Amino acid sequence: MRLIAEQVTCIRGGRELFRGLSFGLEAGETLAVVGPNGAGKSSLLRLIAGLLRPAEGRIALEGGPVDQPVGFAAHFVGHLDGVKAALSAAENLEFLRAIMGGGGVATEAALAALGLGQIASLPVRMFSAGQKRRLALARLLVAPRPLWLLDEPATALDAEGQAAFATLASAHLVGGGLIVAATHTPLQFGQGRELRLGGSV
Repeated sequence: MRLIAEQVTCIRGGRELFRGLSFGLEAGETLAVVGPNGAGKSSLLRLIAGLLRPAEGRIALEGGPVDQPVGFAAHFVGHLDGVKAALSAAENLEFLRAIMGGGGVATEAALAALGLGQIASLPVRMFSAGQKRRLALARLLVAPRPLWLLDEPATALDAEGQAAFATLASAHLVGGGLIVAATHTPLQFGQGRELRLGGSV
């Protein structure tokens, strides 16, 4: 499986963020997307996920499902954790499993892997920012997708949380997964490449 971008141009709000961007990412590799605020890191992730359309160029997943957009093979974890505050941690994961088809590890195992096993039944409104981030990342485990799109995945995580997630990400890569991560800090997992965006935007 291979993620490719060919001559991709991104324009948002009438402003060109980047033009002619091309790269290829092989199974088991990580692409760290770096650059200043406003350079288009988050926008690139949204383009890959199919949440935005490129002004020019194309993005494709070779070896993925035939006749399906790249987003169908991707998990996107953005700045917002995307969890429902009124539900418990376990209910949040079960909801995601129901809409994405499951096929991954059990809910209890996913929560335990991110250090949330003891508070699985608590409503998420009681969680700290770091606990909400752990829950957002636990979603990657209950409904597997080969491509992980991560926007500052370590945000709000303490050292223990970062180590736990690095272990899971490393296992995903060993299994042939791909990771594209927008980040301001060095990634603690994977042997990949760096893509630097902008400096003048």
